[in-house]
Amino acid sequence: MAGTLRVDFPAPTHEISELDDPNIEEQEVVLHGYCGDRKDSSNNLSFIDLLSRDLTHKIQMVSAVPRSQPASETKDAGPHATIKKAKSHSSLVVRGLLKERKLAKADHSGIVKIMTKELQLLDVRVLNGIPTKLNMAQNFPPEMRYLQLRTDQALRAAIAFRADIATFARGWLQNERKFMEIETPLLFKSTPEGAREFLVPTRRREYAYALPQSPQQFKQMLVASGFPRYFQLARCFRDEDLRADRQPEFTQLDLEMSFAKSEDVMECIESLIRTLWQKHLQYRLPEPFPRITYQDAMSKYGSDKPDLRLKYQIARIDHLLPADLINKISPLTKPAVDVAVLRTGKTEADPNQTRGFVGRFLDDSSEASPYNDNLSGAPGIFIFDSTKPLQGLQAFGFEAAEEIERMLEPEEGDLIILQARPDTPRFSGGSTMLGRLVLALSSEAVRERLITPPEGFYPLWVTDFPLFSPVSSAADEPGQSGAAGLRSTHHPFTSPKNPKDVDYLLTDPAEAIADHYDLVINGIELGGGSRRIHHAAIQRFVMEDVLKMPREKVAEFEHLLKALEAGCPPHAGFALGFDRMVAVMLGKESLKDVIAFPKSSKGEDLMVGAPAKVTKEDWDAYGLSVKDKP
Repeated sequence: MAGTLRVDFPAPTHEISELDDPNIEEQEVVLHGYCGDRKDSSNNLSFIDLLSRDLTHKIQMVSAVPRSQPASETKDAGPHATIKKAKSHSSLVVRGLLKERKLAKADHSGIVKIMTKELQLLDVRVLNGIPTKLNMAQNFPPEMRYLQLRTDQALRAAIAFRADIATFARGWLQNERKFMEIETPLLFKSTPEGAREFLVPTRRREYAYALPQSPQQFKQMLVASGFPRYFQLARCFRDEDLRADRQPEFTQLDLEMSFAKSEDVMECIESLIRTLWQKHLQYRLPEPFPRITYQDAMSKYGSDKPDLRLKYQIARIDHLLPADLINKISPLTKPAVDVAVLRTGKTEADPNQTRGFVGRFLDDSSEASPYNDNLSGAPGIFIFDSTKPLQGLQAFGFEAAEEIERMLEPEEGDLIILQARPDTPRFSGGSTMLGRLVLALSSEAVRERLITPPEGFYPLWVTDFPLFSPVSSAADEPGQSGAAGLRSTHHPFTSPKNPKDVDYLLTDPAEAIADHYDLVINGIELGGGSRRIHHAAIQRFVMEDVLKMPREKVAEFEHLLKALEAGCPPHAGFALGFDRMVAVMLGKESLKDVIAFPKSSKGEDLMVGAPAKVTKEDWDAYGLSVKDKP
């Protein structure tokens, strides 16, 4: 056992990545790296790739049996025998003679090849080998994430890109905008900000920490402490229902500015985003970013995070439609009816192809059940078809069909979708049924190659969210546990936008608009921020009188209220979802592709086996026990 532990290996004289430098002459070198592909020219001559320590570069090694070596040793002894027995990805230290070579042929492995030199192998030591039963050419499962990271060049490139973005963002905030990086605690306490938290028991009976859902309260207290510009790459934790775009622990680029308004923060974030895209993607984003209010986003796109690449808009048309058509698509009395056009983008699209696509989606797809079973009515689907009466819109009647053609300008084969909904004075939530349906159909149409995949980056600021939203039993998050039937749309520290919105706190809180802003790119929310309430009396009023939080819940924020009372200046901030931003920049559909050690869709780390069962003895140490299921 002691003989297999190699800790006395020599230091490298060079990095493999630098060996193409013409100033490095032929010489004896020591290199560290991993064993790569091997080609045997004969029993006595082999060509082996040596991969650099970071797996980004490789150099060809030439290994031959020395003519002076006794015949009895050629099979089992000497460096040539050692390198032939080494499996791919074994860790090596090699000594060899660096020599000029004919210009090597490029390959498409994703690893940079040293083109002008090769290494004549003199000695090699395998520092740690690969088990015979382990096939390094396979696709590794999540339980072997370390080998996914070792062998997947795209994944490695994404992790390296993420590190570059983090380094650049830190430097930009510190040097260009004079922010100070300050760490805040991970062991906090449970407070009803809005999301469900992870609790950390302590050996002090009945007491527990909570992992922070964000550094929100600490960064406001940093402003109260006299730090004008704070930021950090913060770890955040939320025990919520997981979706493809969520992780129970995630990173956000968090910042706060004192004596600042929303416009100051939005300008800072917009400048940072534009610089990141220009420097790292060579992509020029528009200046300034376009803006839309929440209500307009919901009415025109059916989403509070519109994807402007899709080139569609929603319009309300129930006033144009005949009553019998409305009655066919909805059981509601006097519903609002919206229309959207999904464009095929083809000048000579085949309406029958579109018709077949819609039939497969609505009749055969499991994704269609929420739309077919909608209590407001299933969608009405029409294909714009010049071979049909009124171009396929005969159910609309002549005047309505003509007006819809004028409004929407559909082309041959385009999909026209009607959807009824309750006629409410204002929108709430994150999307409408029609908005979700358009996105689902678009995604499926791309998969079936009916439409081309959307390209480019389309940023958008979404502003003027409602300050409060109705409490929903279906909501992912518990809210603030108030008795008013309302919850803070984002968190209870968000300031009303205008003086009239402050007045609404007294008369009709549901009408109040928040001084909140979300940044959306390609239909994905990259982050959000707001101007904060900086007066303790208003903050207390929101908690006690508007949300009607229980007194003991308000008391959990006493530390923040006291900090606001101590002359805290006006302040505003932003939280940028760092994982999500990197994924958008790289065009990755899953956050797992930009996180070194992500959790599964069930919140599990399959590599280490977390979360893990806790023994009775460990529970006893914390004064806890597990209840039997009823």
